[in-house]
Amino acid sequence: MAKSYRALGLAVGALALTHLPAAAQTKVTNEGISATEIVIGTHQDLSGPIKVWGVPVSNGMKMAVEEINAAGGINGRKLRMILEDNGYDPKRAVLASQKMIERDKIFAMIGPMGSPTVLAAQDILFDAGVLQLFPLTAAEFTFKFDPAKPQERLKFNNILPYVESTRAALKYMMEAKNFKKPCLMHQDDEYGKSVLDGFTQQLDVMKVPAASVTSFKRGASDFSAQVAKMKSDGCDLVMLGTVIRETIGAMGEAKKLGWDVTFLGASPTNVLEVPALGKETVEGLYAAAAFEIPYEDTAKGKVKDWLVNYKKMFGADANTQAIIGYNAITTFAHYVNKAGKDLTGQKVLDSLESGDPFQDIFASPPTKFSKTNHLASTVTQVQQIKNGRWVLMKDSLSF
Repeated sequence: MAKSYRALGLAVGALALTHLPAAAQTKVTNEGISATEIVIGTHQDLSGPIKVWGVPVSNGMKMAVEEINAAGGINGRKLRMILEDNGYDPKRAVLASQKMIERDKIFAMIGPMGSPTVLAAQDILFDAGVLQLFPLTAAEFTFKFDPAKPQERLKFNNILPYVESTRAALKYMMEAKNFKKPCLMHQDDEYGKSVLDGFTQQLDVMKVPAASVTSFKRGASDFSAQVAKMKSDGCDLVMLGTVIRETIGAMGEAKKLGWDVTFLGASPTNVLEVPALGKETVEGLYAAAAFEIPYEDTAKGKVKDWLVNYKKMFGADANTQAIIGYNAITTFAHYVNKAGKDLTGQKVLDSLESGDPFQDIFASPPTKFSKTNHLASTVTQVQQIKNGRWVLMKDSLSF
């Protein structure tokens, strides 16, 4: 009898051991999925320092939602998108995320805006089992996950990452133009630190010392001290970990000083607003980029139709940001559709990790994820502003 109890005890113990990983399984919510709709959320900067990103991104998202719903939804379910303004403020991003989880019962957070804002709010999502998909920041914390922390599997990104794209663009520029004294001016936050990491890692590999590294506080508008320092340090290439107005400000300051130096922007500088607002100040700027920016007078086929429809809907020209927002929703729709009619959070997670590629209409590199890799692509281009337009200089770059 004792023997059989002992055997039973061992068997129960073995059973308990086999169930250990199940306890560490990723919990994915089914909230927001009903027979007729899928509720999704996003928080954008609609009123703060990067609303030139937030507004067109949310427009692109709205356009995709409208198109999908007009075509009957995804396997009969319409998308309902909850949009909140984060003002590029981490505290507001946290409050908006809590509201969307608790009140709106969102299924997934799609394309939330900004490095500091996404970082502040993402753990709240993971604790609730809410997927964080394709945020508008390419910082590593949006796709690198610790396999020992199963809730971190809920993050996926399809944006060109800052570290890798900075490295690829910098390598190309250093080799193509034979620069000897590269410098960096970067924003003092998570985004800027990623550009700094890419800059430093690439120079280390190339065994080239940085001639100068300087930073500025997010929201700053005076870059005279930083530019004067880089000029006196003898820089021949200036890498910019900036967004829009800081890019124009830094290049304007160099012009004031009569300093003719080559500027290379990290990927957030590769937007239509930089040449539109900076005009001749930014002529010649190079930038890391993910895809060619389409212009209405040269675009063809589906892309041309898309540009025309966007202008009709929003009374403005579509830009990079609108494309990124549109792609965030269409990518989500692709994987939800693949997950089938009997929809659950787990099935969407499995679909995302299936390795099935998604191809957008803009000829970007295909989006593809796996169980171990939640970053879609690291293939980089370098573009340059010539006569007020972004022109492709070199594509398919890596480091």
